[in-house]
Amino acid sequence: MARTKPAKQLSEAEIERFLVAAEALHKSIVRPLISPNSEHFRALRRTHEALLNTVKHITGDDAPFIRWNGTGAVRQPS
Repeated sequence: MARTKPAKQLSEAEIERFLVAAEALHKSIVRPLISPNSEHFRALRRTHEALLNTVKHITGDDAPFIRWNGTGAVRQPS
């Protein structure tokens, strides 16, 4: 049986699936309204930073589901 070499990077289809999942995770992280002084808030913030860094590392760009206009995130039409 022949072995196949693992790919060194994700395919375009895999990146698209990853971005869909990353956006869903992003929404689940930023949606709860909890105190910024809580440990849960700090843990979610660290998770969110890791998610955004991973998206940038994989795609080479900032997360497409977050757009800034200088004063805060610009909401994308749903």
